[in-house]
Amino acid sequence: MRALVAFDKFKDALTAGDACAAARSGLGAHEIDCCPLTDGGEGFSAILTEAAAGRIVPATVTGPRGAPVAAGYGLVALEKIPAAARAKMNLAATGEIAVIEMARASGLALLAPAERDPWLTTSRGTGELIRAAAQAGVRAILLGVGGSATHDVGLGALSVLGLKFRDSLGGEVADPIPSNWAAVAAIEGTIEPSLPPIFIACDVANPLMGTFGAASVYAPQKGLLPEDFTRLEYMTGRMAALLTTHAGKHPLLCETPGAGAAGGIAFGLMCTLGAQLLPGFEFVSAWFNLERRLADADVVLTGEGRFDDSSLQGKGPGSIVRRALELQKPVHVFAGQIAVTQPPAGLNLHALTPPGTPLADALASTREDLRAAVQRTFP
Repeated sequence: MRALVAFDKFKDALTAGDACAAARSGLGAHEIDCCPLTDGGEGFSAILTEAAAGRIVPATVTGPRGAPVAAGYGLVALEKIPAAARAKMNLAATGEIAVIEMARASGLALLAPAERDPWLTTSRGTGELIRAAAQAGVRAILLGVGGSATHDVGLGALSVLGLKFRDSLGGEVADPIPSNWAAVAAIEGTIEPSLPPIFIACDVANPLMGTFGAASVYAPQKGLLPEDFTRLEYMTGRMAALLTTHAGKHPLLCETPGAGAAGGIAFGLMCTLGAQLLPGFEFVSAWFNLERRLADADVVLTGEGRFDDSSLQGKGPGSIVRRALELQKPVHVFAGQIAVTQPPAGLNLHALTPPGTPLADALASTREDLRAAVQRTFP
């Protein structure tokens, strides 16, 4: 039996690679194809770079609250990337591409809960990684934006890449985090001309503002207090207007599906750098040759920390499930928690954590629970 083992991360417990390894150890002597998954957040750079036999270039950059953090970016030879993935970027098989993960430089996981505050966090470190990759002479930059701690519309990154923010007297606002936005009266400067094309792997469809915008949907998990929402939404609109005016773009750009990704960095990079959004899982699938690997499998194992109705709406394990069922492959989902209202026919669900288990205990035992559950299912 040939098994495709394709897990996403178990948040705060296992990386995608660790989850695949745990499941693999439970499968014993079966023929196994391991494929760690990523949605653009934690692990994006390492997983894609390793899959294409690239290398990680270490770098120390500005973290989300200003302290230095150890980060880095992947360098991958374009000839090592499957043609289907290259075609989505319209790139030939010469030179290198940089794979950057926003979570490594500007991620929520880099901050303790008490430090999470979208008024005070910056995407500056992500801009520093973009600049470093550009200076390395890459043909293009692939940016994963999941797991960010920021809501600065990418202004921190753009301040590294050439933009200047001026107050009403012409002085510089050096740190364009949201708590300083009221002082910004104008945007000046030009983006470094040496920047290569930037592609953003993104599966969210949120616009920058509104009911489904960045502040409404994502800022609360980054520390936004309910009473501060109206002010942050207003200031976001004001900064977006300044940015579109400076860049000569239509104000309705902020309504583009995906513009609200990662606190609006997608909007900021689209507006000023012409960054292009790529459907994240679809692109990653092409990078991993997932279609062929699914076709070759006799059984598919996937999962993540919590598998619920939202998991079946187009990302990661849910997309694996959908395609495996279309190919009439037996598919098993292993997750810490299962909360699917109407499971698709033929889907086998395995919850690892008994109801009532304290979270700390569940996280500590995830690796062994996953291994044991796979072993029970495939004795």
